[in-house]
Amino acid sequence: MTAQETRAATGLALVFAFRMLGMFMVLPVLATYGQDLAGATPTLIGIAIGAYGLTQAFLQIPFGMVSDRIGRKPVIIVGMLLFAVGSIVAAQADSIGGVIAGRILQGCGAVSAAVMALLSDLTREQHRTKAMAMIGMSIGLSFAVAMIVGPLLTKAFGLSGLFWSTAGLALLGLLLVLVWVPTPNARLFHREASVAGEAMASTLRNAELLRLNAGIFILHGLLMASFVGLPLALVEHAGLPRDEHWWVYLTALLVSFVGMVPFIIYGEKQRQMKRVLCGAVAALLLVELYFVVAGTGRTPWVLGVIAFFTAFNLLEASMPSLVSKVAPAGGKGTAMGVYSTSQFLGAALGGMAGGWLYSQWALDGLFIACALLALIWLGIAVTMREPPYVTSVRLDLRETTVPRADVVARLAALAGVAEVLVIDEEQAAYLKVDSQVLDRAALEHALAGS
Repeated sequence: MTAQETRAATGLALVFAFRMLGMFMVLPVLATYGQDLAGATPTLIGIAIGAYGLTQAFLQIPFGMVSDRIGRKPVIIVGMLLFAVGSIVAAQADSIGGVIAGRILQGCGAVSAAVMALLSDLTREQHRTKAMAMIGMSIGLSFAVAMIVGPLLTKAFGLSGLFWSTAGLALLGLLLVLVWVPTPNARLFHREASVAGEAMASTLRNAELLRLNAGIFILHGLLMASFVGLPLALVEHAGLPRDEHWWVYLTALLVSFVGMVPFIIYGEKQRQMKRVLCGAVAALLLVELYFVVAGTGRTPWVLGVIAFFTAFNLLEASMPSLVSKVAPAGGKGTAMGVYSTSQFLGAALGGMAGGWLYSQWALDGLFIACALLALIWLGIAVTMREPPYVTSVRLDLRETTVPRADVVARLAALAGVAEVLVIDEEQAAYLKVDSQVLDRAALEHALAGS
């Protein structure tokens, strides 16, 4: 990677991390500390937990499309400012209504699609997967850090201090965009990172993608609903004061990150990702039922939280890869846009429903409802096909001397190429390839006309 590519990848990974930190740090603390806010009820606390997801879901794809027209950086700058303003509103609030308003404003900073598009503008094809992996790692790490730092910050400075730190992180991310992240010379419409309007209908009709969209909707719904109940259960049943929850999450995340790795390796190497997915969903179902019968005491609840995070992190890490495998050539960006929208909608409705369920049927009713939702997902997951083990590749055709009419035939004839789409307006070809079979040298020869 060149110096510019390295700056782009590291800078945008940090922007993602700072933003996700601000989103997730409230999860382990809002159910307990939120009770001190004026007008707080379980239902309203649940709404505060999930409120950011509503605006994220509705603005994610439009912001990405706007960035195709006016540029990536202006959209990202506006988004980070909105996120900072939402954090300040929540920091100054002394009522649950004010926190909800702040969370809704935080969600208006829906810059994920614009960030990914900017990364595509600033990196070459051969390094893009590496750069995107850096962003994926930053998201996972930010979630882990948020689970630990959120309780510690709130213990030291209260909810107000937590939201002020979130505003500071947003402004730090804004500074990175302005000073550190390079400005591209031109915008590249990249169908692996951007939403193509003409691909939307086929994406919404694709049964396999719909199963994955339903899955991520349910997964984040379960996450938000569970975090209405888990902090309360750690206080009521495990006897852990809210100031001590951080070490439970630290233990759970460390164990879960190690525990999920063998399953991901097995699924990818042995090409058994459907089996791994269904197993993780079944584990999530059993964990939710376990929470109903766990009784009292620290050990049962710590073990339950570890099992929950192992299943959750395994699913969270593996599902984007499944979307990439299933999406047609040239359709990955659109598929990921719909997938992200489903994720944020799940987060919004999960938080809201979780608060209401707790207010009606207490912790047992909440966890039973989560188990039923996981059972529905398991029914959906077992009907999916084993995904094709292919990756997406974009080829620049501006330098090739091969006539356009021959490009598709030449590329499709190569061993390991499953699908080819040539977009004349972009002077690019999008391929789905089996990397274990494809001969890269043969691919270069085909484009060179030899």
